[in-house]
Amino acid sequence: MRPSDLARGHGLSTQAVRNYERDGFLPPAERTASGYRIYTEVHAAALDAYRSLVAAYGHATGGRIMTALHRGGLDDALTAIDRGHGQLLRDRDTLDAVREAVHHLTARPDAARDLSADLAADLETDLAADLEAGPSAEPAVDGAVLSIGELAHRLGVTPATVRNWEGAGILTPARDQATGHRAFRADDIRDAELAHLLRRGGYPLDHIATVVRQVRTAGGTASLADALDSWQRRLTAQGLAMLDAAARLGHYLGLTGHPRPDLGS
Repeated sequence: MRPSDLARGHGLSTQAVRNYERDGFLPPAERTASGYRIYTEVHAAALDAYRSLVAAYGHATGGRIMTALHRGGLDDALTAIDRGHGQLLRDRDTLDAVREAVHHLTARPDAARDLSADLAADLETDLAADLEAGPSAEPAVDGAVLSIGELAHRLGVTPATVRNWEGAGILTPARDQATGHRAFRADDIRDAELAHLLRRGGYPLDHIATVVRQVRTAGGTASLADALDSWQRRLTAQGLAMLDAAARLGHYLGLTGHPRPDLGS
């Protein structure tokens, strides 16, 4: 078939097909006596495989897989595929860890409320005595601001523990411009409350950091549930895309006659 035929069948421009061949994503085409490319069903299968790999693993990895195959590096191609599956499994593990942590939060009677919703209203009442005990950073417009010592006192931990959470990426307080001291505002205190609760539940700091980032992005534990459902759907879609890519790549390898070692050997 002509380059235009192959391109039209995949909704691409003729130049895109030529570029894919140039970059090693397609095997080299035969040439007519006058120099025109001749593509076959093998090239069509290669193009199907490449595009499905891009959908499953991204452009960079999809390209690496195809170029590895075309230079005879079957094991290199399979290694790239394995890494993609490994990343998907790690993403699933992270999602499960976040789900478990959120369930732990919402199942606790003292944590059933959305921490961010009530925190600003509670600060003045709960921390009035602490705020009178000494100067803190300049108050934010929507509520009080706590120093590291005041936050540690509220949670019943040491300032060193709070600094450790900051070092793990769980807390990201701003700094007072005048003193350079940490200034923990409502969102920071929400994150600290969440971290403290999860630490008591036995969660490691890296898992807590992941949960807090998700809560921070979603805007609270209630919104996080929707975000996790969306994350689950994306992982499912990627897993299905990987299955489709495996089938198309296997078909292409069969057409090219790649040897298949016996699993029992």
